[in-house]
Amino acid sequence: MNGKRIGEIDYLKCVCILLMIAFHLVFFSEKYPLAKQWVYTFHMPVFLILSGYLMQIEKRPSEFLRAMAWIFVPYMVMETGYVVMSAVLPVRDKVDCLSVGLMLEKLFLHPMGPYWYLHTYLLCGLIYYGVFHWAEKMRLVSRLVVLGTGYAVLADACQLVSLPNALYFLAGVALRRSGMTFTSFFCPSVWALIPLVWLSADMANLNRFTWGGVAIVYLVASVLLSLYTVIPAGIRRVSDYVGRHTLVLLVFSPVFTMLSKGLVPLFMFDETGFCFLFVAMILTVTGSFGIAWCIDRVGVSPYFWGKKQMLQPFHPK
Repeated sequence: MNGKRIGEIDYLKCVCILLMIAFHLVFFSEKYPLAKQWVYTFHMPVFLILSGYLMQIEKRPSEFLRAMAWIFVPYMVMETGYVVMSAVLPVRDKVDCLSVGLMLEKLFLHPMGPYWYLHTYLLCGLIYYGVFHWAEKMRLVSRLVVLGTGYAVLADACQLVSLPNALYFLAGVALRRSGMTFTSFFCPSVWALIPLVWLSADMANLNRFTWGGVAIVYLVASVLLSLYTVIPAGIRRVSDYVGRHTLVLLVFSPVFTMLSKGLVPLFMFDETGFCFLFVAMILTVTGSFGIAWCIDRVGVSPYFWGKKQMLQPFHPK
């Protein structure tokens, strides 16, 4: 990994973040519970594998901790806001009584909403850095065993992360450290669609925490990668751009998925829910990028993201 963007990886990130947004829209997801269960089998595992694969630990401790701090800042701001809004709005995960203790508990121990991913990313990343630098003289397999043990303690003893989620992150670490490229392991193949359909037909496999679910994660990534080279170049450039900014969508999309509930009465005529999905997705994606653009323009990005500008220029050609 030399810092150069990998189009296939940005494309996978784009697909997964858009699926996350789609099935966080309650009006739509409740119409298709089976599709939601299928998507939930693979979309966050793919993200976690990519997170472990892409995390760079070849840094001095001060540099690495600074990078983690600039993930924590937007996480802290948005998780706090999410908890407060959950106390005000009529949402599913209703907060009955706000308190400092509750805020700290949600922030450091058990986050609400999609921000659990950033919480897991931070904890798994810190332990990954610590183990691989503390045990740098160990063989790779030994370091991976120590890292997996650390994740087990974090999950079972401390109850801070889900062990299966941490293991998906560990899988990404193992892939990166093995020296294999991502697309060498996740071989693009449209033929993977056959076993994917067969496994997906069994409800017992629609769980990312089962061996069938693990196979579905691999097969979905393989099928999606096989489509990357055949999609139109314009769509590919858009997917690459979205994939480069998944943090923006992860951080700000809950604002708009909550606001989208106000649109539901306007789309009661459409029993499929796809009209609502289309409008809500456009609102969420453009709104999230709009907030990021405003933060860049008013000069807040150095204090929120730790960089002068978050959004990169989009080149349509």
